[in-house]
Amino acid sequence: MAEKADNMLKEIIEKSKTLDIFEKRTVNDEYCEYVVATDEINKWEKMLTGILGPATKPAKVKPTKEDVRITQECGGVFDNQTLFKKEFEDGTIIAMFWPWQDDTHTTVKIAFIKK
Repeated sequence: MAEKADNMLKEIIEKSKTLDIFEKRTVNDEYCEYVVATDEINKWEKMLTGILGPATKPAKVKPTKEDVRITQECGGVFDNQTLFKKEFEDGTIIAMFWPWQDDTHTTVKIAFIKK
């Protein structure tokens, strides 16, 4: 049986509970948004890479049209942001790092995009 995206999102939410979170903005079955300390982002990257694989769009790389399309309902993805994505039978999981201008905080957005 193939992996399901909604199960992966639940796994990501569970694993995120072990990481330092400055602010939980939204956490539900389809979308999570956290604010974390930028110096903690390596821990988040390690956790997400273990589940979704390496970033498909690292920071400082121009996003593809597909990257922009799939992230549109979550605010899009820009050159200075990082995108992870993995397709499943029931949809796609995306995760993005949005660094703040203060260089001390990063917004982490994780979403289940249904097919």
